[in-house]
Amino acid sequence: MKHIKQIIIALLILWVNLTAHAQSSDSLIVAQLRSKGITFSHDNSITLLTNGQRKFDDMFSAIQQAKSTVHLEYFNFRNDSITRKLISILGQKVKEGVKVRALFDGFGNSSNNMPLKEKHIKAIREMGIEIKEFNPVKFPWIDDIFNRDHRKIVIIDGKIAYTGGMNVADYYIKGTEVVGGWYDMHCRIDGSEVNTLQKIFLKMWKKVTHQNIHSTEFWRAKKADYFQGLRPDTTATAYHKMVGIINREPHISNDIIRYFYVNAINDAKDSIKLINPYFTLSHKLIKAIKNAAKRGVKVQIMLSTKSDVPLTPDCGFYNAHKFMKAGCEVYMFTKGFHHTKIIMVDGKFCTVGSANLNSRSLRWDYEENAVIIDKNTTKELDTLFENYKKDSFLLTPKSWKEWRTPSQRHLGWWAHLLAPFL
Repeated sequence: MKHIKQIIIALLILWVNLTAHAQSSDSLIVAQLRSKGITFSHDNSITLLTNGQRKFDDMFSAIQQAKSTVHLEYFNFRNDSITRKLISILGQKVKEGVKVRALFDGFGNSSNNMPLKEKHIKAIREMGIEIKEFNPVKFPWIDDIFNRDHRKIVIIDGKIAYTGGMNVADYYIKGTEVVGGWYDMHCRIDGSEVNTLQKIFLKMWKKVTHQNIHSTEFWRAKKADYFQGLRPDTTATAYHKMVGIINREPHISNDIIRYFYVNAINDAKDSIKLINPYFTLSHKLIKAIKNAAKRGVKVQIMLSTKSDVPLTPDCGFYNAHKFMKAGCEVYMFTKGFHHTKIIMVDGKFCTVGSANLNSRSLRWDYEENAVIIDKNTTKELDTLFENYKKDSFLLTPKSWKEWRTPSQRHLGWWAHLLAPFL
């Protein structure tokens, strides 16, 4: 009897494994995320905004057409020309009767090289814009290292929303002297997932202000048909895309973004394309990527040779070298700094959002990503990846030694030991 039970258990395990193997990666990731409480809707349009100029042109145009509310949640608003333009537009909308609420992170503001100072915030409030600071930096600063609000969300009239990797800063258009061009992306969502993003904003607004605000104007009930001149979703699946929002909140959904990435990589059958700026990675992610390459998945990773921070990229380069030796194709982007955070799996699904693949994003910060289960949007990102290869070199044993000096390679080894803190 004991042997029969063992045989039955073995057959059940085999059946489960065969069933999982037979399932497509997109159906697997949807089932996995639903098991974590993530909901999906099927009526969404996704417009990719693949550089800073496109993002700000499109978003500013939409804000200028707002009728009731504009809600903004950003890691930081840099005190530069693009923020001043945004504040000017928002101030005009307040005069027209539009309610404007904005959130920014205390550490995010303090840590950028052109922060909003008290006098700037006071002037903004005098325009009628409700702007609030999450987790202001205070002595002894220990709490400021963790639990930052790193999200980038804008919701207009509860009808359309923007999310992605860009804060509000002019270097997304102009670049910087240190890194040159600054590459990143956002997307505009029109569909039921606007409501999910609105819920995220309102919850954070309540956390910061203790105001529990409600209004029917906050919620999308039908297609937003009065916004004109915005970039269209030109794919065949416009307004029929399956989208879910994964929202990381400390102590509530700690592992959701890490869970998504690990499972997305483990689910892959054919291909993975990945761009992420701070490639320090957890042990689980490293193992998942290596296993994907080992089972024959074509894994393509893109990192930048330039960065806006010290040490963190050295850890990423160390990981890149290990992945190259494990059979992954690693492309080193040389034209500027790639701050983009995307993954495309099997040409079937992708994500666009705020989360990096470092310990801060995956273990500490408030983050949010849109998971898009759609071949057309995924193909758009795949094409973008292929175009970026033109400004990259393929990492090989030869190019690795030519690019990284012995001392730089040694620094990378030390940096990888600090990965849990980078």
